[in-house]
Amino acid sequence: MFSTSKAFSSFSVNDIAKAKDFYGKTLGLPVSSGPEGTLVIELSNSTKALMYPKPNHQPATFTVLNFPVDSVDKAVDDLTKRGVHFEIYNEPNLKTDQRGISRGNGPTIAWFKDPAGNILSVLEAA
Repeated sequence: MFSTSKAFSSFSVNDIAKAKDFYGKTLGLPVSSGPEGTLVIELSNSTKALMYPKPNHQPATFTVLNFPVDSVDKAVDDLTKRGVHFEIYNEPNLKTDQRGISRGNGPTIAWFKDPAGNILSVLEAA
């Protein structure tokens, strides 16, 4: 039933204009307006994610989008130059370096947030 379905992810944001600027200009993704005030971002291979406005938005406490990259170090450098701040974790089961990169405990990965506080990541493809 779902094997041919074009599934997509969706999550809320508190400001569509800020989301459009961040995903379109900062991250460089194709962004378009969707139905009923939503925002659609094109990820790859015709995969899309939908953001919808929610006045009482609460940021997700988990990663809503993962962006596989060839090099997390290079992606962190590039995104930092674009004004993206990476999260620093120093927890018993989750540690990052000063740049926000976690290594050696699963894939090399770095987390950052969109303007609505939703968590995103760049991670090295296995």
